[in-house]
Amino acid sequence: MEYISPLESPLLRRPGPRGLVILGSTGSVGQSTLAVVRRHREHFRILALAGAHNLPVLAAQAAEFRPPFLGILKASDGPTLRDLLPPDYAPFLVFGPEGYIQLATLSEASHVVAAQVGAAGLTPALAAARCGKVLLLATKEALVLAGHLFRQACQASGAVLLPVDSEHNAIFQSLQGHSLRNVRRLILTASGGPFRETPQEALASVSPEDALRHPNWSMGRKISVDSATLMNKGLEFLEALALFGAEPQEVRILIHPQSIVHSLVEMADGSLLAQLGPTSMEVPIAHCLGYPQRLGQDYSLDLTRTPLTFAEPDLHRFPCLALAMEAARGPQSARIVLNAANEVAVEAFLAHRLPFLDISRIVAAAMEATPEAPTDTLEAILYLDEVARDTAQRLVEERI
Repeated sequence: MEYISPLESPLLRRPGPRGLVILGSTGSVGQSTLAVVRRHREHFRILALAGAHNLPVLAAQAAEFRPPFLGILKASDGPTLRDLLPPDYAPFLVFGPEGYIQLATLSEASHVVAAQVGAAGLTPALAAARCGKVLLLATKEALVLAGHLFRQACQASGAVLLPVDSEHNAIFQSLQGHSLRNVRRLILTASGGPFRETPQEALASVSPEDALRHPNWSMGRKISVDSATLMNKGLEFLEALALFGAEPQEVRILIHPQSIVHSLVEMADGSLLAQLGPTSMEVPIAHCLGYPQRLGQDYSLDLTRTPLTFAEPDLHRFPCLALAMEAARGPQSARIVLNAANEVAVEAFLAHRLPFLDISRIVAAAMEATPEAPTDTLEAILYLDEVARDTAQRLVEERI
């Protein structure tokens, strides 16, 4: 195993407030990031915020933090956003993927938070890595699609990549002071989602509203559905391979309903190192924002309130997890197809166009229908992602 990036950078030692860009500031992770920054304003300067469609939330954030740059998806929304901003505040607006890349590579920025949902976050996150930024990565799909390109970029530019996902952040924290050469296995924990104990026959009729009721975490809509199918853990399995340079047999998944042990590392001598914490994304976010120091937080954990239990995942109940593990053993292109088809299927499920159990069927059919393809460049990855989405969309319409 070998970590994806160096962990030393002059940007980590730069005096004064850290220049911060937040891509996806209106989402769950973006809002949690701003909550941490709000408590530690003296340590950060918000240079840019970017959100796709939620203009009222973005405008409120911008009015509070007054960044000089804002990014949104469509130029046609620019006048609407400006009307929502205070009259004495006129930031520079950028639009679309190219605008997000512009923000991710701002010369004044030392730290970039990549919190966009899905494959849309790949290109700006990779641009930040290629520019040598300290990249706080919450967009797991970026590493699923192009982990090898991030590894190349970080080694070439000296960028530091810090994992925001609670599970990978837990592994990262547990490994501090230890060499990956002494690791036997990485252990990712999963809550099991809202349907962990739902009878198998009842899953055919669950609704999007049912899937969005996660028992432990407050998350966005897409990731909540992924947690219900356990595809989220499958993507995290693939992310762990990219982050830590692990082989599939070196990563294990355990169901841990309490979501207190966020992940573990099994060392060569049989020791288990774990990171425990409350179910708040502000904890791993604060760790990454302050790294290598720690920011003070008011969170605490009462270990007397509940027992800690662990179990093997049921791959029959959660076929999406099995598909991700299958993709891990195949070519890189299989991971791209898996992710693209899942995004299409989840969107259709949330729109009440696809039954819950058909999410995994669409993914499996798309993987079967899409041949192996080159993935050595960003352009090749984006092309395959588009092809896979078209295939999955056709399968949804045909309702395989």
